[in-house]
Amino acid sequence: NGEGGSPAARYDVVIVCTSDDFQAAYWTRRLASGLCSPSDSSESPFPMVLAVSEDWGAGGAGNGLGTLYAFKKANDLAKEKFGVDLTAKLSSSSISAALFHTAGKGTRLAPLPASENNNKPAVKLPATIDVGGEMVPITVLEAVIKQTGVYAPSRMGRLSVFWGDQVFIPSAPTTYSPSHHVDIMCTLGKMVGEAEWKEKGLEKYGVIAVGSDGNAAQVEKVDHGTAIKMLKSLADVEKVGPSLGSFSVSSAMLAALTTEFSSEIESKAGKLDTDPHLWMPMTLSNEDYVNLMSQKGVEEAVSIAHYARMQKFKESFVATNKTMGVFGAVDVGRDACWWDYGQLKLYSRNNLKILEKSQDAELLREFLGIVSPLMNSDCGETNVDGVSHIFSSAIKGGGVTSSVISSVKCTSVEAQGAILVNVSAKKIKAAPGSIAYNIIDSSEEGITLGEGDVLVGIFDNEGNVTNVRSNIAIDGGKMWKELVLGNQVSFETLHTANKNSDVTAIEDRRNQMHREA
Repeated sequence: NGEGGSPAARYDVVIVCTSDDFQAAYWTRRLASGLCSPSDSSESPFPMVLAVSEDWGAGGAGNGLGTLYAFKKANDLAKEKFGVDLTAKLSSSSISAALFHTAGKGTRLAPLPASENNNKPAVKLPATIDVGGEMVPITVLEAVIKQTGVYAPSRMGRLSVFWGDQVFIPSAPTTYSPSHHVDIMCTLGKMVGEAEWKEKGLEKYGVIAVGSDGNAAQVEKVDHGTAIKMLKSLADVEKVGPSLGSFSVSSAMLAALTTEFSSEIESKAGKLDTDPHLWMPMTLSNEDYVNLMSQKGVEEAVSIAHYARMQKFKESFVATNKTMGVFGAVDVGRDACWWDYGQLKLYSRNNLKILEKSQDAELLREFLGIVSPLMNSDCGETNVDGVSHIFSSAIKGGGVTSSVISSVKCTSVEAQGAILVNVSAKKIKAAPGSIAYNIIDSSEEGITLGEGDVLVGIFDNEGNVTNVRSNIAIDGGKMWKELVLGNQVSFETLHTANKNSDVTAIEDRRNQMHREA
């Protein structure tokens, strides 16, 4: 980290693709006053935050067209707001830019995204960062933006694309000279035999294979024999491993893809994902591509036509862009640390990991800027064990063991193996595995949570508050439409009710209520 907790390396331009305009406004303000705030008082427009919503038709654009559309919207916004042409800046290699996809319901993380009014990337982690001069819990998206900044210096003139809920710390060097117009992040190891392919579960992933000449190809969820057959177009396959999905593209490739799909982008029609619709038809044979897509239920005629389109695109692109290869890989290293916050049980596990004595946990603490178990907190007479971590909290008494507590204001806390984030109450009793999140409770008896219980507060545009329960054993994806643990409404109903919430106004009001509690 650089001074004051700002990342040592960061992108000149951060583009956030959100579900609606209210979320776009939220991230513009939040990032510009925190993680992406200017490091000096110069007149430079960088670092620049451009948050745009994906106002596409039903079913969404997919992450392929979604990337091209979001960049186009961001470029228009940069011209309008700052008089900057991102396309020109990228093609002259004078800036680095990163785009973060955050859309999606987050069903398996329910009810936490509901507590953020469907602003899924705003789900809070316990460690805190400075936003506008105040120490507040870091969000999942901010953790991702902070981590991915390490690649910025190597990617001048490229657009990097990441997903908003995976945090990984590479074990391989992050400085490199891009050699391909598209490079995809993956965990590479030596090419393996059939038994090891199965043992590593490679048939469950999108897999990247790299030939001896450095060129790569992608196959998706296939057994060893099929993979060998599909990869015969590569020079001797030397390395193979699961793809992370994240990628970067040269300014030339970005411009060419934008031109190729201009009619879809203009009419906001169609749905194309990067892996099956862009990378695979550019790196596999016609026969293998059609077979692979038929396993996904795509008609042969559709795949043949799309394959022909992408091959024609590739041929004309290569004819005028010969300085680099088309498709390559960036190895994050086999010992890369990977923290996923996309499921409730993983949210619990990866936040309690802060307390562990392991190399993984040490890296996580270092990454989150945790230098002491007690930070910016007053714990009064509270008996806190040597394991728990407490951030930006004021607790007068009680006992805390093996717990992670952040932005909590309480007279008495009895917590054991619990996670408490953004809670104001007179009393809290929290059993092992429990989570309290965005709660304001003014009752004398306070909050009591049983083992694995999850309690979140949902604030609406009118200032009403509803508390919703779950348990870390409940998969919100499977129980999306059900009433669980006495809740009056399902997670699906909450998601519908939360649509188009003014998340900035709601958060401001909630913070005010916490201050007054």
